[in-house]
Amino acid sequence: MSRSRAITRRGMLSAAASAAGLGAVAATIGCVGAAASANSEPTTRRAGRIRQSVSRWPFNAIPLPEFCRAAKAMGITAIDLLQPDEWPVVRDCGLVCSMGYPTRRDDFIATGFNDRTKHSMLLRELEATIPRAAREGVPNVIAMFGNRNGRSDAEGIDNCVAGLRAIAPLAEQHGVTVCVELLNSKVDHQDYHGDHTAFGAAVMRGVGSARVKLLYDIYHMQIMEGDVIRTVRAHLADIAHFHTGGVPGRHEIDGSQELNYRAVAAAIADAGFSGYVAHEFMPTRDPLTSLREAVAICDA
Repeated sequence: MSRSRAITRRGMLSAAASAAGLGAVAATIGCVGAAASANSEPTTRRAGRIRQSVSRWPFNAIPLPEFCRAAKAMGITAIDLLQPDEWPVVRDCGLVCSMGYPTRRDDFIATGFNDRTKHSMLLRELEATIPRAAREGVPNVIAMFGNRNGRSDAEGIDNCVAGLRAIAPLAEQHGVTVCVELLNSKVDHQDYHGDHTAFGAAVMRGVGSARVKLLYDIYHMQIMEGDVIRTVRAHLADIAHFHTGGVPGRHEIDGSQELNYRAVAAAIADAGFSGYVAHEFMPTRDPLTSLREAVAICDA
């Protein structure tokens, strides 16, 4: 995430904490009406080889029920990065929450499984969230590797393996995947430990669970290492989820940025990936127009 993205996501977590409850109830009521209205709206037909989702936070200005209705009409099947009180809202709109948060902590990104002193807290959060995610049809919950803070890669990998192995049995029991996100440390998240695919893949090999996988953010890994298509093909078994975003700036994924998202999406589909590809870009123009264009680009 970019610096502005980091502020926005942190702000979203704090705002969500204060708005939970009444806001969620109002959204659910609104979504029932939106869903009824959507029945009469045509849904764009897509090739459908990729299940497309969209992250909520860049589109927070649009009320969630309205956003769900618009996304569904585009052929999007899920909304990404939601707090538990928002999960029923998207479900009532006929969509899935493709990635759920286990907490609203402001230090969520910096505090991760590479720090053994934080394992107790992190495991407690996931232990409370995973059964609820299973009950509410949320297939993935997000986790972080955390900031390096002077640790070597070997120490960080060992710590992450130990912590994630501890949660793997519960995730396997409930059929929910813990997705640990790869982020760049060059532009947006200085000192983040999980900043290369090789680091994340080493952790996944050590954990050895089908329910602990990587969230491969294409934007972040393009900044750190490029070689996206070959890397995705080589490590697809380690990846459960993708995020998109234009480089540089994390804006639209069209021809204004350096990645060929048509080719990337086709490679993901050709490899047989069955999870979600979630759009996570900050629109610079009409947000729904930009989102509609992104869905068309990735309609492999």
